[in-house]
Amino acid sequence: MKRNQVSIAVAAALTVIIGCSESINDRKSTNADAPKPAIQEEVALAEADAVQVLPSPPLQKMVGMAEMSKMGRVSAAHHQLAVMPMPSPDSYFQPENRDNYLDTPSNDTKLVATSPLSTFSIDVDTGSYANVRSYLKMGNKPPADAIREEAFINYFDYQYAAPSTKVLPFSVNTEVAPAPWNAEYQLMRIALKGYDIPVSERKASNLVFLVDVSGSMNQPNKLPLLVQSLSLMVKNLSANDNVSVVTYAGNASVVLKPTKGSEQTTIVNALKSLQAGGGTYGESGIKLAYQQAKAGYIDDGVNRVILATDGDFNVGVTGLDALKTLVAEERENGISLTTLGFGRGNYNDAMMEQIANIGDGNHAYIDTLHEAQKVLLRQMSSTLQSIASDVKIQVEFNPSTVKEYRLIGYQNRQLRDEDFNNDNVDAGEIGAGHTVTALYEVTLVGDKGRIDDLRYQDKQAGKTGFGDELAQVKVRYKLPNEDQSKLTSYTVKGNSGKPAFTEASADFQFATAVAAFAQKLKDNHYVDGLAYSQIADIARENRGDDPHNYRGEFISLVEIAQSL
Repeated sequence: MKRNQVSIAVAAALTVIIGCSESINDRKSTNADAPKPAIQEEVALAEADAVQVLPSPPLQKMVGMAEMSKMGRVSAAHHQLAVMPMPSPDSYFQPENRDNYLDTPSNDTKLVATSPLSTFSIDVDTGSYANVRSYLKMGNKPPADAIREEAFINYFDYQYAAPSTKVLPFSVNTEVAPAPWNAEYQLMRIALKGYDIPVSERKASNLVFLVDVSGSMNQPNKLPLLVQSLSLMVKNLSANDNVSVVTYAGNASVVLKPTKGSEQTTIVNALKSLQAGGGTYGESGIKLAYQQAKAGYIDDGVNRVILATDGDFNVGVTGLDALKTLVAEERENGISLTTLGFGRGNYNDAMMEQIANIGDGNHAYIDTLHEAQKVLLRQMSSTLQSIASDVKIQVEFNPSTVKEYRLIGYQNRQLRDEDFNNDNVDAGEIGAGHTVTALYEVTLVGDKGRIDDLRYQDKQAGKTGFGDELAQVKVRYKLPNEDQSKLTSYTVKGNSGKPAFTEASADFQFATAVAAFAQKLKDNHYVDGLAYSQIADIARENRGDDPHNYRGEFISLVEIAQSL
């Protein structure tokens, strides 16, 4: 065999070997008939340990050029493959990270004299926290835009006072204490606690599992974990519920038509039958999912599509705007949308969060079975059943007591001030038993703050006569199946003498530690005066009752971030 023939044979053989390894290259399969790995009946996952994608083992032996000459002739097809340029081996062990996030810089500081109103929609999404946790546990610092401060704060439960009656479906709790990162600033907390609905009173649910089975889902922390996660949820369903399963890859198909929730074996077997392979034609999948939701529609029930994917969602020629329009239209038809994210490498967080917001649903990221149990078992009622919709908060700061303020997080939920009273403007939902927390950093009149005092403002304009009030908090919301909003309002008073941060409630201190961690990890310079070790100490001292180790795990994440 001549030297050039030997070179062709070597290149062809290595091309075939490397081409057979989809997982190493972390690309979507374009061959629907490629062999599919079977999904295990039981995947052994430690409840509190992250499921991570391990790189495929390297080739144990590279065959030398001389040895290849002994292998005989190479087919014409292999000769054709051999003329293609071969990427370096390193490219297979370091796949390109195509995760996509919205640009979310931290909120600016506002002067009360010129911007006394702060208006935003509430948000209970927790996906950002779980997603960032997976980065940290793999030893990687997350992208700044992956960090949404409100998702970190709202990941944890807090012992806020619950509403006394169903007339007002949530309570409003406020607290003020100094910021631990700078004595010049105060922290003002606004917290909502939703009415918790007993399981016996949960509305019947019509659920459509829209599952991504494209080639990129063929990884341990994607489709296998997805199947186990949704199977957990099925165990809590009853004969009053409906479940459908729709998949999408190169095309969309109905795996299971609306089936009673009591037929759990049938539903779980349908999920276990799923295998990954093909493209990511999500547009046809979501349309088919909405069709199934309409087929199993339950009047006065929960009708929801649950999209479970690694986020690589091809919407075809119509584009993302058309997808948003479709989700909004189906929301008006009474069908909401929840998104569950899995995996790493091509995770489209930007799309997942946006369509969940538009679809009156919530967005979660599932990186472990422990997280699946939290979202789909322990918080099932709050994940599925809304007790108040289009919930908006408007805070009016008192210029005689507050000089400036900064809302921590909620960048994607900002509203125009005039939108607060417009019932046609969509806003967030509160699920049964949910807690929602917002933190403002405020500078009191007389303290330096970040912005200089204004020279030409009327100094008497702020003399309102409202004493030590810092702000008025107004909350507008709609009850289920109602189109007209209701309004409730509260006043927040300052603390005389500026008591120490350590005198605040344990939940306040822990939430502050979480907020500080998110901001520091985001590198936004606002909490430069607080070290990671100090954040961990605050959280450790205020861990409180932590039966599922969520707060304990947070402390370990702070320590990991410090080591990075």
